[in-house]
Amino acid sequence: MKNFIIIILFYFISNFSNCQLITIKDKINLQPIENVYVFINESLIGHTNIKGQIKIKAELNDLIRFEHISYETVSKEYKEIVSNKNILFLIPKTNLLHEVTIASTRFESNKNNVAQTNIIIDKALINSLQAQTSADLLSNSGLAFVQKSQLGGGSPIIRGFEANKILLVVDGIRMNNAIYRGGHLQNIITVDAWSLNKAEILEGSSSVMYGSDALGGTIYLETIKPLLNDTNVFTSKGNVMLKTSTANKEKMGHVDINIANHRIASLTSISYAFFDDLRQGNNRNPFYGDWGKRWFYVKRINNKDSVFINNDPNLQIGAGYSQYDLLQKVLFKVNNNLQLLGNVQFSNSSNISRYDRLTQMSGTLPKYAEWYYGPQRRLLAYLKIEYHKKNMLFDDLRLVPAYQNIEESRHDRKFNKNNLNHRIENVDIFSLNIDFRKNFNEQLWIYGLEFSNEKIRSNAFTENILDHTTSNLDTRYPDGGSIMNRNSVFINHQWNLFDKVFFSEGLRYNFSLLESKFIDTTFYHFPFNEISQQNQAITGSIGVVFKTSDFLKFHLNYASGYRTPNVDDLSKIFESVPGNVIMPNENLKPEKTHTFDIGYQLLFNSHFSWYNNAFYTIYKDAITTEPGKFNGLDSILYNGQMSQVILNVNKTKAYLYGISSNLLIQLNTSLNFIGNVCYTYGRIKTDSTDYPLDHIPPVFGKIGFQYKKQRLSTEINMLFNGWKFIKDYNMYGEDNFVYATSYGMPAWITFNVYGLYQIHTNLQVNAAIENILDQNYRVFASNISAPGRNFKIGLKFIW
Repeated sequence: MKNFIIIILFYFISNFSNCQLITIKDKINLQPIENVYVFINESLIGHTNIKGQIKIKAELNDLIRFEHISYETVSKEYKEIVSNKNILFLIPKTNLLHEVTIASTRFESNKNNVAQTNIIIDKALINSLQAQTSADLLSNSGLAFVQKSQLGGGSPIIRGFEANKILLVVDGIRMNNAIYRGGHLQNIITVDAWSLNKAEILEGSSSVMYGSDALGGTIYLETIKPLLNDTNVFTSKGNVMLKTSTANKEKMGHVDINIANHRIASLTSISYAFFDDLRQGNNRNPFYGDWGKRWFYVKRINNKDSVFINNDPNLQIGAGYSQYDLLQKVLFKVNNNLQLLGNVQFSNSSNISRYDRLTQMSGTLPKYAEWYYGPQRRLLAYLKIEYHKKNMLFDDLRLVPAYQNIEESRHDRKFNKNNLNHRIENVDIFSLNIDFRKNFNEQLWIYGLEFSNEKIRSNAFTENILDHTTSNLDTRYPDGGSIMNRNSVFINHQWNLFDKVFFSEGLRYNFSLLESKFIDTTFYHFPFNEISQQNQAITGSIGVVFKTSDFLKFHLNYASGYRTPNVDDLSKIFESVPGNVIMPNENLKPEKTHTFDIGYQLLFNSHFSWYNNAFYTIYKDAITTEPGKFNGLDSILYNGQMSQVILNVNKTKAYLYGISSNLLIQLNTSLNFIGNVCYTYGRIKTDSTDYPLDHIPPVFGKIGFQYKKQRLSTEINMLFNGWKFIKDYNMYGEDNFVYATSYGMPAWITFNVYGLYQIHTNLQVNAAIENILDQNYRVFASNISAPGRNFKIGLKFIW
């Protein structure tokens, strides 16, 4: 009888251990981890599903290993897992030596084998920083420099290039369009920070992979993905986020929900945010007095503009705005070789005041009563078709037809005037991307085709705000519309030449066509009604990664870049200042860069990483303005006044160089030291002394500590900017020296604390204090002061 009972018990224990469901979770946020690879006695048996679960058959003494690219590898005997109720917690890696990049090659690849400098802001950092916009995410990370002309904006700068000289990409689709200008752009805020899975910053030209505009670099924004599960039953998971902050009385709500079975997944993301007027820091350097204070504001009462005293000069009245963002993705897995992904993104804002214009004076009175951007709308819809099957031409094929519609507008009214000027632009973009990837004899070939067609419509009118009558107004761009076509072919080759040498090179050919038509010449009286131009460009890159040992890696990289003149460069006609009118110049050529990088990375047992890079860029045929002639005349009649002709020309030759350094030290399993710094220098070549190039930021960076323990994740950091002295300003460009002190833009430091605590599997609390010392400061080239002391608190509900 006794032996029979032992046999029965052994049978049940064997069954128990031979077919069990185990769950893998993140030790910090308690959330399940997908795609953890599981090995039993060194044999791979599979990976976890969307719920972090996997069924295994094992004996109690079997050794099981769990591997994930973002987590520390763990090996345990199966009986240890059983004793913990079949739940295993993994610790996130603090030094991701094998991060996966998409931006560098358009397909997933190991960042460690890429010669181009690539900075990744992952989902964990996005959640930690709780940024209000995507522009603030880049700025608060300390990894990028961002200029602001108003609260509802943010213009990233990469290696001294800004606006239409860097490329914005969302989910593989280029955002830059034919009316991106060379000043400061706020379009990045139309991508919801809370819908991001990660952001990648490619430093240096990316023209081989992405074409025109990527002179200084590319910012690749990847939104969250729909996830399938491993059953035929639909299940759901999602998040609800509520957040507020004090500096601008932010009220934010976000929800995303994933509904899926093993074939179909639907992801819905909705965000809404309201921001009131922004309060700047109160602790000023007495040497600069009341610099930055908002002393007055304009309010219209009884059909009359009146100036009111601002009783709280630290409150930047007129800065507030609101915005909502929608995202819908549907994934359909047809079979193991073919899947379809449909994606619709929509972003819309309220009116956004151009804050700096509201502070301008004309004599003793404000210059403007109103100056605002109308609702900034961005619609993106695309279908991504992915086919994976090895053949002679490719292993992987990606086909992406896409449509975008962008609307933006400018509205202004002078003080004590009744005429409100409206200028509205609308852009339709149809594009097709075809990408191929082929592995052949340990060599990787990535090649493809790109086609795009852009249609620009521009209209304008003046409205009398008393009787609402309207009259014609000169349009910002040709009123007959403009068309810009871009067509290109590219190829990139990667070769693991030896065990420790990774070699890559690439080439792209681009052809573009631009046509603009004028209908109403009332304001111009020019002897033409059409402008057209064709351009060709060839760009290339070559790079090598050399791993001298397990702890030392060198990289060398060369990349050429180009930017094709767009409608804003070629067809915009406007009075820059009274008596000067900018005229079209059909002879504009593409701007070009040649960038050389050299750097190294020291690695010690995943506990120490120190990355250093130096670059030098030759900038040729830069587009700038100078007096010129139109039809042989140096002056023309414009709006009833003889005005000097100003032309956009390819004239400037410039150079830029700089260094960047990133350090991460894992002091123990819970505590890390982080630090990064970036310095850029740029000058325009002249016949005498070289002149400062505009858009060059001062030295900037971040130093801090990260602490992660079960349920808790915190970061304490110091963000800093160096001086930008007035001698280093470009007085004719976009450096906005009028918004700095008489000495330039002062250096500044802020101290910040971020924290996340997982109260329960389903409840997370986020908190932060930014600018703890309430310092008053302004970012270089910005026309609005930065937030003062800012308390943030948020709750996240997870199911």
